[in-house]
Amino acid sequence: MAHAVLSSRSLNNLLALPPRLRRSLYTAATGTSTGLEIYDLVCVGGGPAGLSLISALRAHASTRDLKVALIDGQELKVASSPPDSSAFSNRCSSLTPSSVQFLHQIGAWNHLDSSRTQAYHGMDVWDGVSGSKIQFEPLAASAGFRESRKAYGAQNDGTVATMCENTNLSSSLLANLRGNQGQVEIIDKTKVESIELGPEPADDGSLDFSQWPILTLPGGRSLAARLLIGADGANSPVRNFAGIPSHGWDYNQHGVVATLQLDREFSEADLRTAYQRFLPTGPVALLPLPGARASLVWSTTAPSAAKLKQLSSDDFIALVNAAFRLVPTDIDFALHKSDAPAEEVAWREPNTKASETGLPSSFPRIQAVQAGSIASFPLRMRHASTYTGHRVALIGDAAHTVHPLAGQGLNLGLADAEALAKRIVNGVEHGMDIGTCWCLDDYNADRWAANNAMLGVVDKLQKLYSVGSGPVVWARSLGLDVVNRLGPLKGFLMNAAARS
Repeated sequence: MAHAVLSSRSLNNLLALPPRLRRSLYTAATGTSTGLEIYDLVCVGGGPAGLSLISALRAHASTRDLKVALIDGQELKVASSPPDSSAFSNRCSSLTPSSVQFLHQIGAWNHLDSSRTQAYHGMDVWDGVSGSKIQFEPLAASAGFRESRKAYGAQNDGTVATMCENTNLSSSLLANLRGNQGQVEIIDKTKVESIELGPEPADDGSLDFSQWPILTLPGGRSLAARLLIGADGANSPVRNFAGIPSHGWDYNQHGVVATLQLDREFSEADLRTAYQRFLPTGPVALLPLPGARASLVWSTTAPSAAKLKQLSSDDFIALVNAAFRLVPTDIDFALHKSDAPAEEVAWREPNTKASETGLPSSFPRIQAVQAGSIASFPLRMRHASTYTGHRVALIGDAAHTVHPLAGQGLNLGLADAEALAKRIVNGVEHGMDIGTCWCLDDYNADRWAANNAMLGVVDKLQKLYSVGSGPVVWARSLGLDVVNRLGPLKGFLMNAAARS
């Protein structure tokens, strides 16, 4: 490969110039003879984390002129309105008020189809073995919660989270980006063939790319990235290129998801509640969607997940109702030992008292499951040892994966994008080379410890509630009962969740 004649010292001088002037000098200095296309930032991965990072950079005047490329193997397009508005994706996320605020700030929320989002203001969580529970009332009606909001500076209106389909969120971010594209080149339906460091410069003092990531795309196209972002999922090729280890373990559980029809309609003015029951095999959650719809996330063993996906619609509906209403031994019998699960549940449910299971009086009944919406995915915890390397930064699932019991996976990715965007903006405003540790180390400091703490809490909760008998059950049940009686403490917990 030929190289343009530009020394390493000259390159460093170029990096300190304003982006618009730097690009023109790049072109003049390198022409087309290098065979490389030079970008300030290349992001691999067009999911919510990658899209929100680029949208945040586009929203700020200091970084608007950075030359950016976004690469994804899938087609990235703004979704059109579904022909059946009552059908919802089975992959939904609970966006915290902090995430919603970030999306407002970067302009993406304005492109969201709000008719397909649903805020909820209360949560009911209970122990599937003892029936002990903690109830976070809608709009935090208790005086304790209101006082806690004042004490801890909460700004939201009592919304715990907002349910949103992942496709709706990605579509809104993409629409926001396309409307203000500027120097962003979207390269979709394209897989990166390789990522390598550039070649050593020739003795003639030509441009030194030896420490730059070089991405090779189909057709022989080569991109040189001043900063390479890995937003490319749990099996991140960018992380592998950077040689960053990722540690963790599998939970030997699968998350079963589905879109459900409830037995009653809710209006836009109704305050909605999310429900979660901790079973020894894993938590099961019912999260509200608009109208009479809800999203199911049932974490259970791999054999149970496989069996659930094989059931008829009637048997699946019966088992989901049973997951919230029957004792764990009856659920297991109906799922694995009965030839007629729906009949088994119908026989056992009238003989099970709500006082035995902790079932909230407001809990709805599931009437139907949306066709084709039942799916599952393996659950694991992974955490990269660092989020940054030389000219590399990781965000979202490339940096961490977490059990879905707290609904924090996507929110952590959006928080990564927000923090990294701030550091890049700061680097540009202070004349830094945004690919070096001087710019990136603060991002790692901002996010690694906070994410590690969240991953640790979620992992310990998963292990705590996997115990089905003995002193651990008594201790955790006592803890739930005590917290449920302390209004100010519940208020603090709710506000902490809203800020996460």
